[in-house]
Amino acid sequence: MNGTAWSLPDLAARALGGAVIAANDESFAEKEHLIRPYPVVHSAHTFGAKGQVYDGWETRRRRDEGHDWAIVRLGVPGVIRAVAVDTAYFTGNYPPRISVDACRADGHPALADLLEADWRTVVPVADAKGDHRNEYDVDDPTRYTHVRLNLHPDGGVARLRVHGTPVPDPAGFADLPLDLAALANGATVTGASNAFYSNPAGAIMPGLPASQADGWETARRRTPGHEWLDVRLAGRGTVRIAELDTTHLKHNAPGWASLDAADGDDTFPLLERTALQPDTPHRFLLAGDRPATAVRLNIFPDGGIARLRLYGRLTPDALRDLETRFRA
Repeated sequence: MNGTAWSLPDLAARALGGAVIAANDESFAEKEHLIRPYPVVHSAHTFGAKGQVYDGWETRRRRDEGHDWAIVRLGVPGVIRAVAVDTAYFTGNYPPRISVDACRADGHPALADLLEADWRTVVPVADAKGDHRNEYDVDDPTRYTHVRLNLHPDGGVARLRVHGTPVPDPAGFADLPLDLAALANGATVTGASNAFYSNPAGAIMPGLPASQADGWETARRRTPGHEWLDVRLAGRGTVRIAELDTTHLKHNAPGWASLDAADGDDTFPLLERTALQPDTPHRFLLAGDRPATAVRLNIFPDGGIARLRLYGRLTPDALRDLETRFRA
């Protein structure tokens, strides 16, 4: 898997609204485990009513022709760039080959609709190893809403990750205020000075932070300077309200923060250096009407931010560009 694809968000993440819709078989272990956000765990010689307990999806031993499959709804539809099929702890019962199909079914399709959808292969039948993170590149510019993981012929998979670029439906944006920094709206974290304790993308995930680990947190800085987080906005737009949330960060919140914006090569301040409080959602009304394409969050000197929200409006050109990508 190339490094660029690996850095893209997991479109199937449960935190984004992903779900395992159906599987043709889950005799030994439940399909829902496929998109769990936690590291895979295993304890040998732990047996339940279905046999050895696995943190993953496992089908029966197939005695007839065909293969097993599971359908996953992407939490955020988009362009798929890479797929990881993790067979951690499946050693004598992993699928020797896998393939991945994808379809576009907007709205709220029922399972019957998905079974009749126009499925296209994004990962052709390929070898897979046991107890291994199997990674596959995808070269397809199509926007998809669902994927189907196929096991040839059967076996167990611990986790499925679908990395790609979000492409939301612009019909929901139509001249409405929205969070221009939300991953679900197409924003992306493009860089961070430090990501010691957590993935910086956590700062732009949906929902309220669940714990201290749910957000972006740096190591303790022992040198002069400060830490920063770069976000490419969902599109060129004007930011009017900024929310900097330090919920759950009681002894490791930044002392201060500021926001700088970029519009192409032009940079300008959005929020001057401002004191922050621990375990507190902060809301700032921003002056000015200059559009931006990216924002840098500066924290002084270090610490954590649970959520960054930048509410505003897309420019008419940015909205038209999103509509073009949606129709592609």
